[in-house]
Amino acid sequence: MPADFPLWERVYAFFRRWRDHGLVNEFHDRLRARLRRREGRDEQPMAGVIDSQSVKADAVVGADSRGFDGGKLINGRKRHVVVDTLGLLLAVAVTAAEIGDRPAARVLLRHVAATHHQLTRVWADGGYTGQLIEYCLTVLGFVLAMVRRMDNLRGFVVLSKRWIVERFFAHLMRSRRLVRDFERSTTSAEAMIYWSMTMLMTRRLARQPPRRG
Repeated sequence: MPADFPLWERVYAFFRRWRDHGLVNEFHDRLRARLRRREGRDEQPMAGVIDSQSVKADAVVGADSRGFDGGKLINGRKRHVVVDTLGLLLAVAVTAAEIGDRPAARVLLRHVAATHHQLTRVWADGGYTGQLIEYCLTVLGFVLAMVRRMDNLRGFVVLSKRWIVERFFAHLMRSRRLVRDFERSTTSAEAMIYWSMTMLMTRRLARQPPRRG
């Protein structure tokens, strides 16, 4: 803890209270709306991007909320996120790493649809195909659009729309607390991601807006 902070027990008590009462999410969402207004966008987004990121878990993470991602060969947790077209967080769910993208996306997208009523389209990679596409269209009321890699492309290629969420994950990796999962509970892990984005948006809002004309 920084030297000018109270004892860690007091700081954690405030964090836990704000987390459990939804204040962390509220602080974040108000800043996101303000930043979107400054960028000339509506407060409520009409499009988003979904993806997941597997990260190693610290020893304090119990076996009940950690697992092994066979594709990435990572023992830990997985962060499932939906961001808007500015790369700002709309929702996050932290699960054990072996949880598949499609089962987690069904729950996450249902939450996003309930809180962002103007959403009409969400872009995803090939890991979100199957019945999830029809579920989004018929139940949630928006299009789940696939962003696919062309067969004739070689080497490292950043696909259209996909770079938005990849940049978001890069921002998370710049937060020392998020380079791996240090939280005992998934709710605390999700709250730390909201805090990281809150700090990012605060810095952006503190900058002078670009001059027009």
